[in-house]
Amino acid sequence: MHKVAVLLSDGFADWEYALIRGTGGPFYGLEIQYVTLGAAHLTSQGGMEVRVAKTRADMAEMQPGVIVVIGGMIWETDRAPDITDMLRQHHQGGGTVAGICGGTLALARAGLLDDHAHTSNDAAFLPAHAPGYKGQGRYQAQAAAIQDGRVITAPGTAPVSFTAEVFRAAGLGAEPAAQFKAMLAAEHQFAEPA
Repeated sequence: MHKVAVLLSDGFADWEYALIRGTGGPFYGLEIQYVTLGAAHLTSQGGMEVRVAKTRADMAEMQPGVIVVIGGMIWETDRAPDITDMLRQHHQGGGTVAGICGGTLALARAGLLDDHAHTSNDAAFLPAHAPGYKGQGRYQAQAAAIQDGRVITAPGTAPVSFTAEVFRAAGLGAEPAAQFKAMLAAEHQFAEPA
């Protein structure tokens, strides 16, 4: 199994990482670490205050197979962390990179979406916030995560399929990942009571 580094920046989206760490470690035995992209003390988009022990500098020692960029409003601003080189090097070295919601902007800025099928919040989101993005022809408007060539992307409304793709990239296997998705989709298979 590959290690997974979940990158958090100030204002990270609370709902986009929870299933990765909350189920990946305890239920599937994956080694998952949070890594800060700024200060050690962060506040989530929902107001939760957290302390993250690992920093970007710890990544070399950790040697994750998968780097996950969690979204948040910061990615749409000029305060967005510059992780272009880190993402490019990781992907070129055979690792998987994953971005959800605003995290897809980091992948777009690194040029990783130019040659891979991908999705995001909507077709206009990436060119509006990632100057130099050239992947419009590879964009797919869909509600679930997409994995193509060790690049995983998802809109912010797809944390379940995103988590399943991250799990698969970490070596979990197609069957357990499919079971995970089916388990979390079960509540949506029934009509609401009148």
